[in-house]
Amino acid sequence: MIDMNLLEETFRKLTSNGKTESDILWVGSREVKISWDNFKKLADVEYDAGFGSQEVAEDLLIVGDGWWLERLEYDGSEWWSFKTSPEEPKELIEVFSLTSSLGFETLVQLNTPYSDDDDN
Repeated sequence: MIDMNLLEETFRKLTSNGKTESDILWVGSREVKISWDNFKKLADVEYDAGFGSQEVAEDLLIVGDGWWLERLEYDGSEWWSFKTSPEEPKELIEVFSLTSSLGFETLVQLNTPYSDDDDN
């Protein structure tokens, strides 16, 4: 059992990414939002962050300008993940494929022609 306070965990994740509660635009999910005060009141709770079943709402989001926190989970172990909007690449390419029968390939790998010279 790994006891975790959701509110303290939230503030630690914000702080470690250079954010404060004043940077938060909204809290909720993709369907609804709640007030920050309501979140703080309910998040001051202990939960088991260890393996087992996920206890915190899996779709919970904390959103700022160009960033957000979302819940991630692996086999019941759960945590906040800090995400930022990706920067738009400067290079525009024409692609011929978005899928691979081999799997585990990037967009660039899928669209880079193979040549025998690559083996040398």
